[in-house]
Amino acid sequence: MRRFVIGMLLAAAAVLPAAAGPAEAERFAALEAEYEAFLRREDPITAGAEDDAEALARLPDASAEADARRKTALEDFARRIDALPANRLDGADVFDRDYLAYDIADRLAALSFDEGRIAFQNDSGFHTLGDYLARSTVIRSAADAEAWLARLAALPAWYDDNIKNLRRGIETGWTQPGIVVERVLRIAEAQAGAPIETDVLLAPFATAPATLDPATVAEWKAQAIGLVREQIRPRQEQFAAFLKDEYLPKARSSLATVDMPGGEDWYEFQARHHTTTTLTPDEIHDIGLAEVARIRALMDGVMAETGFAGTFAEFLQFLRTDPRFYASSRLQLLEKASEIAKRADDRLPGLFGTLPRLTYGVRPVPEDQEEGYTTGRYFPGSPQLGIAGGYMVNTGKLDQRPLYELPALTVHEAVPGHHLQIALTQELGDIPYYRRNGGATAYVEGWGLYAEYLGEEMGIYRDAYERFGRLSYEMWRACRLVADTGIHWKRWDIEQARACFTDNSALAPHNIQTELERYISWPGQALAYKIGEMKLKELRARAAEALGGSFDVRRYHDAVLLAGPMPLAMLEARIDAWIADELAKRP
Repeated sequence: MRRFVIGMLLAAAAVLPAAAGPAEAERFAALEAEYEAFLRREDPITAGAEDDAEALARLPDASAEADARRKTALEDFARRIDALPANRLDGADVFDRDYLAYDIADRLAALSFDEGRIAFQNDSGFHTLGDYLARSTVIRSAADAEAWLARLAALPAWYDDNIKNLRRGIETGWTQPGIVVERVLRIAEAQAGAPIETDVLLAPFATAPATLDPATVAEWKAQAIGLVREQIRPRQEQFAAFLKDEYLPKARSSLATVDMPGGEDWYEFQARHHTTTTLTPDEIHDIGLAEVARIRALMDGVMAETGFAGTFAEFLQFLRTDPRFYASSRLQLLEKASEIAKRADDRLPGLFGTLPRLTYGVRPVPEDQEEGYTTGRYFPGSPQLGIAGGYMVNTGKLDQRPLYELPALTVHEAVPGHHLQIALTQELGDIPYYRRNGGATAYVEGWGLYAEYLGEEMGIYRDAYERFGRLSYEMWRACRLVADTGIHWKRWDIEQARACFTDNSALAPHNIQTELERYISWPGQALAYKIGEMKLKELRARAAEALGGSFDVRRYHDAVLLAGPMPLAMLEARIDAWIADELAKRP
């Protein structure tokens, strides 16, 4: 993408720009409006989160026919955007046009690989969408209740279409490895065997306001129970049986994406898609190795500060086993995470000129999901629906959740990490829908890792053990570059990939296993974090050097955050323009 953007800029510099006119601006505005309507139609989950009433009653269409329809529509959008070169537009339209061109091209590339054939990862997928929506659905009115009932009624077709896609994957050699399928099978069997009367899909009715007639709420819940019993539960049972009887016997033995038909091209695309760069897998692998060496030297220094007299390996074993570093109950772990989050809240005004209005909560990962779930995660809220963001803390396996890592986890998932960045983006009413709801992984996850670094400036890490935990988390992301490319590009086995984490980080064995299964099941996503964080640090250093004593980190963070997620090359161009503007303000 970087070379693509630079190429456009060079071409524009070589030709005298034609004067933009109202006709081009009107054509672009019409294109934007049609693209927004397309996105809302095809992705009712995102549209519903912005309180789109019609979207709240629908699920996406997962059929192969729908993908063909999307491809045709996107090809038309691509032709129209190509007919509107940037030098025919003015102002913000130039940036929006470049972003839109990137987004359309990226979606078309994804569709070309028929990615619907891979419909689940190790801890999530099409089969967990209903549960996720149930936990984030609010019933405030009869219309809300009818919308949720409509979504429940749509779940059977959602299951049917995704299972068709998975069967197409079996036929074409596109399957997940057995280690992933076994994990998902356990989740699917637990869903199929859960008591219907307490199914999570009924959860929205439990929080209906007292202003709604209780008898009517009971009637809605009875309808939902009927849908679960008669239509949804049979599909869940079918999915579990399908995984066991059809999919698992055909699951691929190789962990490497490149061993699937066309897998090499797909992995190269995943690397470009998630990093939003043109870096090759080999280049990313080398960056990871260099970062591992750099961070390891810093960890050695912090270990020395603790006074520990043994080897690095002995120090890791000490950290992984000494009871002082672990909570004694689920509640204690949740309370410690909440206390750290509140300390982080206290330090935000010193680093940020603009803060979001939306709040967030600290919540436990649901116990029925925690076994194969990551240590923590962020669930976006919705200002329009009145739903706070959620910092999700895995309170299972307490002996695998060290407290010295908790500060880094908290600032990554809550503030100044994902909640701050995502909530601010949700509140950017003056940027187009397609940018407000964009998800450039390197930007979003790079910001989360950069936020862990900001924890140092905020005074979040209170002793050498917590600072070592922060470095261990940064090492985790460096090892991701090594392990993801090692597994999928270099055909490493899981033990080769495990070595980077066990030898260089304090991550607990269960977390390492869960993470490895995640990388195996979701190729390329893990590459985004370190690549994005390195770019954010690079741009900050560039701005500080150029502006000297007038550099204001709060203004820098506003420049990064107040235009929403974007590819890294576009972020770099935006920050360079901001630096020039700041220099121009000098007397």
